This record gives sequence, structure tokens and C-alpha cells, in this order.
Amino acid sequence: MRLNNFNGKLFMLTKRIIPCLDIKDGQTVKGVQFENLVIAGDPVELAARYAQEGADELCFLDITATLEKRKTLKELVNQIASHINIPFTVGGGIQSIQDIEVLLQAGADKVTINSAAVQNPQLVTEAAYQFGSQCMVVAIDAKNIEGNWLVHTHGGKKPTSLSLFEWAKEMQERGAGEILFTSMNNDGQKKGFAIDALQQITEMLTIPVIASGGAGSQEDFGHLFSHTQADAGLAASIFHFNEINISSLKQYLYELGIPVRLS
Repeated sequence: MRLNNFNGKLFMLTKRIIPCLDIKDGQTVKGVQFENLVIAGDPVELAARYAQEGADELCFLDITATLEKRKTLKELVNQIASHINIPFTVGGGIQSIQDIEVLLQAGADKVTINSAAVQNPQLVTEAAYQFGSQCMVVAIDAKNIEGNWLVHTHGGKKPTSLSLFEWAKEMQERGAGEILFTSMNNDGQKKGFAIDALQQITEMLTIPVIASGGAGSQEDFGHLFSHTQADAGLAASIFHFNEINISSLKQYLYELGIPVRLS
């Protein structure tokens, strides 16, 4: 359990529940292992609902962002930010300091980069220096291939030779404020998070780790927070399709003795 120090007193940090809006062409979508996408609803309406249900933060990922859609993405970010009162992380198609600045000015509290960090690790260093580590979330999509967790880019379509654990450590050293780790093996399966990998990555890092991929039940979140030092659990379809209510989930976690913020 991670502890924080305030005026010489140690206290437990509350665990965060983060709904994720994967956006394609202005609509929220969800798939299984990054494939077979289906429409899950209007992102602005979903964002407002999650804020009301007690979500701690919101994550917005434009999974097919291109330079041509930059204006549309900015406008959608601005719309969502005006409908919620919780921290809001945005990612998708970010390639430069200017891209980050545009999204922060549009209303994002944090930005998340994935492929661009692999292509240009110095971008993380520069962004952390200019905007602060608290604004920088590095997303890592990784797949367990014959026992090795390898980083993938471009929405999980391009494998690299980078090790999940070595890459996460480098990103921390470069100034990332958080790591968002998605297990491609578990994504959309609803059979639980990648606990073994999460145990290892949360023990080796000192910055917060957001766990993504595999949530299918309240018990999966309980298992995540009881068996790893993950700081947050992120999920999509189980929230989009009302399979789990966020306030009910947090009450369940509270009854397990897991520190959460109750509305």
C-alpha cells in the first residue's frame, strides 16, 4: 500500500477509479484486444454521467487521431471539460510540445502519450520540464509474448523490442508523472487485470501506476488493489454498458477496507 507523507504523518492514498473513453470519429467505441470496435455512446454524455457517479478521473483517448482531426479533437476536449468537475486526461495523436499545449489549453488536466514517446523519448523529458510531471502520463500498451512483456505502439498494432519494465523505468526517469499500463492480453476479456505484471511494475516504480485491461467485475478491482500497489484501475465497457456502477464499486471497495473517495 502506497503511503504519502504530510507534515510528518503517513496516510494512505485513496485508490482511483477511472472510466476510459476510447474515441473514434467523435464516438465512444470499445473492442476486444484492440480489435472489433463497437460504438458505446456519446462521449460528452458518458463523461457527465461518470462524473455524477463518482469517478475520480476521466481518460479520453482518440485512438485514430490524425493531424486533420486536431481541430475536432480540441473542440471535443473543450466540450467534455465543460461538463465535468474531475481531472481529465487526454491522449491520441500527440507528437509535439505544441500538441500538448493545445490540449491543456482546451481543458485537459493531463495528457498521455504512447507511440510518440517510443519514437522520441526526449519529448517526455521536454514536456515534463515545460508543463510539469503532474501533467504527463505515459501510456504503455504491452503484450506478453512467450513470457516477455513487449511494448506495442500505434494502437497495439506495431510490436517493439522494448521491455515493459525497462521502458516504464526509463519513462519515470525522464519525468513522467504516471504510467498507464494496458495489458493487451487482458484487454476486453473481462477476466481480471494482469496481476503478476502489475505487481512487478508497481514495486519497481515510485510514480503512480494506472492498471488497464481486463476488468469484468467488482472482484477484479478488489483483487487489483489487494494484490498490487496499483494506484488506479481503469476500465471502459463495463462502465459504458452499465455492467458496473461506479458508486456501487467504490462502496464495495470501501467495505473491503480499500481506501477510496466516496461521494
